[in-house]
Amino acid sequence: MTMGVHNARTLSAEPNVTPLIDVLLVLLIIFMVIVPVTPRGLEAVLPQQPKSDQPTPAQTIVVQVVAGAGGPIYKINGEKMDGKAQLAAELNRIYALRAEKVLFVKGDPEVDFAAVAEVIDMSRAIGIDHVGILTARS
Repeated sequence: MTMGVHNARTLSAEPNVTPLIDVLLVLLIIFMVIVPVTPRGLEAVLPQQPKSDQPTPAQTIVVQVVAGAGGPIYKINGEKMDGKAQLAAELNRIYALRAEKVLFVKGDPEVDFAAVAEVIDMSRAIGIDHVGILTARS
């Protein structure tokens, strides 16, 4: 603030605005540097077309355990397996190259749960990460 004498009788007090303008300019520059530049668009990953030379496997694998005369009958997506050994070999072949290892098990109401549990244990031993159990709607 400066004080000036205009005449002998009055004093005038005028604020010095030069330091105030300097402070405001420094704050303006600081905020311009701190504020990040807003992006112009959204980043998105577009889906890629699968290569034609690779066969695309069926996404969902369902193992059915059906009651039979001599014991449980195993099916993979409706295709009948001869026994547990063929079931294990076929599951191992299917899931050898898959990244997503998800399996669904569907048990017949007449089948003992021990047969369904054996399929779940077999799939865990093969290395299938997620096993879901399908039930009938009631």
